[in-house]
Amino acid sequence: MLLEALLACAGVTLRSVATAMGLRLHAATLRADGLFDARGTLGIDKQAAVGVQDIVVTIEVDSDADDASLERLGRSTERYCVVGQTLRENPKIIVRRSERG
Repeated sequence: MLLEALLACAGVTLRSVATAMGLRLHAATLRADGLFDARGTLGIDKQAAVGVQDIVVTIEVDSDADDASLERLGRSTERYCVVGQTLRENPKIIVRRSERG
């Protein structure tokens, strides 16, 4: 689910940035790969990380744009993708029980 959220955000961001740059995209394919050791999540190995590690998003774009424009598109997509930036910045997450009123 995490990688799906990242890809959805990156895809919308890619399209928005391309529009802002005046680039025409004929098609785009996005893929996310990450390492996941289920032993950590399942509590089998206390040394194993819980969660996805080392995520790589690969974007294949069909466009008539030049290489410099496509490079800028990629950098801008990475910069403005909210989910990607949230993962990069390690936000503090607090889980608490709701008080019944």
